[in-house]
Amino acid sequence: VTSSEPRKIICMSREDFTQKMTEIVGWGTKEEYGELFDKVDVAQDGFINWDKLTSFILLELYERDERAKATVVPQWKDLEFLPVKHKDTIQKVIFLKNSSHYLTISKEGLLAIWGEHLKLQETFPITSDATKLKHLWVTSLVSLENVNKIAVAFTSKEICFYDLLSKEEFACQYKLQGLKGTPICMDYWYDPLDANESILSFGDITGKVQAIAFTAALISLFERPASACEDGEATMTINWAELLSGCHKCCHILEHKLHQGDWVRQVTYNASLDAIISSTTSNTNSVVLAWREKSKKHLNMTSFNIAQGIHAFDYHSRLNLIATAGINNKVCLWNPYVVSKPVGVLWGHSASVIAVQFFVERKQLFSFSKDKVLRLWDIQHQLSIQRIACSFPKSQDFRCLFHFDEAHGRLFISFNNQLALLAMKSEASKRVKSHEKAVTCVLYNSILKQVMMLSFLSLS
Repeated sequence: VTSSEPRKIICMSREDFTQKMTEIVGWGTKEEYGELFDKVDVAQDGFINWDKLTSFILLELYERDERAKATVVPQWKDLEFLPVKHKDTIQKVIFLKNSSHYLTISKEGLLAIWGEHLKLQETFPITSDATKLKHLWVTSLVSLENVNKIAVAFTSKEICFYDLLSKEEFACQYKLQGLKGTPICMDYWYDPLDANESILSFGDITGKVQAIAFTAALISLFERPASACEDGEATMTINWAELLSGCHKCCHILEHKLHQGDWVRQVTYNASLDAIISSTTSNTNSVVLAWREKSKKHLNMTSFNIAQGIHAFDYHSRLNLIATAGINNKVCLWNPYVVSKPVGVLWGHSASVIAVQFFVERKQLFSFSKDKVLRLWDIQHQLSIQRIACSFPKSQDFRCLFHFDEAHGRLFISFNNQLALLAMKSEASKRVKSHEKAVTCVLYNSILKQVMMLSFLSLS
């Protein structure tokens, strides 16, 4: 039966609420229901209604669920070493969502393509003309998912863009040349609500952080000059000076030099902060946040000075925390708006921390140290909840790449040209479910002391 009359909001005082609840529910004391009333009535109005009560209960259940998630310790399968064909240091591991493939690339320019279940499918030498000289190599790789391309940085001071949809496998579509410093780290972001808007950021060995902000990425990353060859497969060469001068209207450049000559080890653009975050191993300007102004074409900088510097960082947007992997064995947690001191310090490593990455959904943090100790931290309580002991390679001198693919529960750790995989075991749901479909009604029978629940498809 429906009524056109507006629903009356029934308000109850503290006395009425405690009296009614003890009578209707049949258990619990008036004191306990009084405490519940006080928690719901945060504004101290002296009364509550059904909406306030249900909102409070839903929030409590959500927070309890979040706390439970944060304390769940993942179980891992045995460590596995993937059958790589790389002969030199592995520089990057990425997952291509569009094709469900993994890519790995090594210093000598060998690109390996892996299936979703990590079966090696093929390898492909990916080098520029200049890198055929022995003393030049690949430094980084990023996926430009919105335009089905990858970008590869080389010590020849160039970045090449390869089209994944080209008839010719990994055809080089654009070659960006004339950079003043060698790019050694890169990051790519695009706006999921407007894939034309994207940012490719990179850091170099001179301490410079630079970014190309694309505004028409789905149409073209760069403007093709009138004199360019009409052949769609031909490589288009772009000079960095052209981009700086504003010749290409579909993109503009952002840059800063606050790292002052120190190698930029990591760089990322974060949309929730609208800032480019970068780091070095220096104890001055260890982490720099370059905030975009309203015009989007200028940057304002703030920085953290961290004793002995850091190896890496990660940012959790919902927690609004930056985690840093300290050379001084400490993992620090920072509020991006407070540069004076960290809001938390995680103690437990006996050697320099070389990698950190958030387990975003669970609000946990991985850290990995130079002595090959892997830890998982509960961020809320700032406690180590797992120390993962594995038979990692015994070599002391190694370059490590650390990548956690959260969507697939896979943790990749490279040791020079070896690639180790730690895969999470499937977790059975710990929550008991009485119905397959949503529960629509619940009734309590005080005589039989039973609960009757009704869903879309069944009754129990």
